[in-house]
Amino acid sequence: MKIVFFGTPQFAVPTLEKLLNHSKFDVLAVVTQPDKRRERGNKLTPSPVKAIATARGLPVWQPEKVKKDTKTLAKLKELDADVFVVVAYGQILSSKILKMPKLGCINVHGSILPKYRGAAPIQWCLYNGEKETGITTMLMDVGMDTGPMLEIATTPIGLLDNTQDLAERLAAIGGDLLVETLLKLERQEIQPIPQDNLAATYAPLIQKEDYGLDWSKSAIQLHNQIRGFYPNCTATFRNNLLKITASAPLSFVGDRIPPGLQELIPKLPDLSNVSDKPGVVVNITKGIGAIVQTGEGLLLLREVQLAGKRPQSGWDFVNGTRLTVGEVFGAGS
Repeated sequence: MKIVFFGTPQFAVPTLEKLLNHSKFDVLAVVTQPDKRRERGNKLTPSPVKAIATARGLPVWQPEKVKKDTKTLAKLKELDADVFVVVAYGQILSSKILKMPKLGCINVHGSILPKYRGAAPIQWCLYNGEKETGITTMLMDVGMDTGPMLEIATTPIGLLDNTQDLAERLAAIGGDLLVETLLKLERQEIQPIPQDNLAATYAPLIQKEDYGLDWSKSAIQLHNQIRGFYPNCTATFRNNLLKITASAPLSFVGDRIPPGLQELIPKLPDLSNVSDKPGVVVNITKGIGAIVQTGEGLLLLREVQLAGKRPQSGWDFVNGTRLTVGEVFGAGS
């Protein structure tokens, strides 16, 4: 099966590697986003997908706007591919491109469609506190993740999973599911299923204002925001911006206590109704870190990052800043 692969970030790499390592598939070329300048050194850096493709000696095309790039369009048509595979490419494909391959364009999407269509399905899934997510392979049409579904694989979400954890797991699932999808398509063993548009939800790009923490929210809402928009959520501490990169809501019931925190809970003092002021530090637990009052419930700060510093554990933060009970964290921005 002759394939052209469209993809850009690390999330797409496991799928590309699965295709490259499978005897049934021939990856003819890779289309990825142009190199970007990174913060450190401001050097042009290739996408993770380009790095893999270059190492394997594949042709790599990086048009600024693929649907308007006549040279790339001509090359794509000349290849006469069986299928185009798209995994987090980052550009919209035109109807002209979608019609080129014999079997169509197949997208590997990081949600259980029709929920969380759009650019940031993993982030918004965590933000909304979902207990399960998955990968959907679909035949692409001109809409935003609206095409008929081919295969779905699911995975549970743990209370302490963040975007990075979940993306790594879903990326691996996506590679396997795509291989299964392509082989079934070739054997004509898949019947595409139209999506229920009435059940659709959307996952737009994350905006800067989404990162600010508001301590009047509940502990579980703040925790879901921190892990969903990892590692960029912010509060203020002593008039400086502070990133909070890992947390845990301390309001567990029975077996909902996640691994890693089960041994922590008995060590905690009675923290019920300790303050009515959101953002105030109500307890500092030795070896663990600071516990903060929220609008409803308490939030343990497991990892934070001061401006210009590396991330550090909640306990190291307490020691380094000499944090005391009664200090107040402000809203982020």
